[in-house]
Amino acid sequence: MKKGNIDYGLLISVILISIFGIIMIYSASYVWAEYKFHNPFKFVINQGVFFLLGLVFMYVISKIDYRLYYEKATPLVITCFILLVLVLIPGIGTVRNGSRSWFGIGSFGIQPSEFMKLALIIFTAKYLVKNEKQMTDIKKGVLPILSLTLLVFGIIMLQPDFGTGMIIVMSIMGLIFVGGVPFKFFLRMGMLGMAGIVGLIAVAPYRLERILSFLNPWKDPLGSGFQIIQSLYAIGPGGLFGYGFLNSRQKHFYLPEPQTDFIFSIISEEFGFLGVIIVVGLFLIILTRAFKIARKSQDMFAKYLTFGIAFQIGFQAILNLMVVTGLIPVTGVTLPFLSYGGSSLLITMSSIGIILNISRYQK
Repeated sequence: MKKGNIDYGLLISVILISIFGIIMIYSASYVWAEYKFHNPFKFVINQGVFFLLGLVFMYVISKIDYRLYYEKATPLVITCFILLVLVLIPGIGTVRNGSRSWFGIGSFGIQPSEFMKLALIIFTAKYLVKNEKQMTDIKKGVLPILSLTLLVFGIIMLQPDFGTGMIIVMSIMGLIFVGGVPFKFFLRMGMLGMAGIVGLIAVAPYRLERILSFLNPWKDPLGSGFQIIQSLYAIGPGGLFGYGFLNSRQKHFYLPEPQTDFIFSIISEEFGFLGVIIVVGLFLIILTRAFKIARKSQDMFAKYLTFGIAFQIGFQAILNLMVVTGLIPVTGVTLPFLSYGGSSLLITMSSIGIILNISRYQK
């Protein structure tokens, strides 16, 4: 296949939304960073470093032939699987925000579940290519890849990290749907998923508290309902143009660590509906360009791989926006490109690098 130019629309949109994320991380975090670390630039510097690394990764990966991942799919999944197990071992993995899902490296943290999100998409894309004719057979085609996905989900739940686990499951389900699995299978899986959620609630009662606080957060405004109430207090008064940059009120020790899961609340408070349009618009451009690249790809592995990455970014963004606006219970899912988090930013920008390389081979 003859190489062409990368998709510059996708590249520019990713850079713009990431830079906007760095700006908003400073605005959202400087009060908390000054209080906790005596350095208002603590979080924005860290994120800036990972953004620069992400740019390098994205550029280098955009030069690597995507077909290499087809050959390395199995070793990638095995390596990430080992890392997921190792992070559960006390003394190796570290606990942050109640989850043992990090490898601590100084003040930085690496989250192996972020790497697994991409590795499993690569593996599933290869699996769909090799088993294309069997995907209408649930036992022979769907059950093996679904079993692997649920095994990964189970290990991530031991950390526990329900949000990341759900992103992985939803992304793979979307990918096998594109692979030609009958729709009735997804109806059955939806029913089993509801039963599984009930079981997870029974095992860990704190999840029931999250659901109850979601239904009526004002019942426990200083406890389980605190985050969502403070998030709505940030979003509600924003109006058309918001309070203005740096003028958020909720970041002043009302909304806990707003630079992470609830950064969209601060964007809405400071930039109002205009900020919402900017964020949603950039995500729509990124996803539209990715889906267009997937549809134009002649190679089925490239097609599945691009769809899988786009599903992962799209589902994660939708879940985060639903949480901060009070549509679903709090799940601990970050907003891609915008929320503070080095592992997430590196993997997401690396994933975009893969799509950019695939875009070179379009007709």
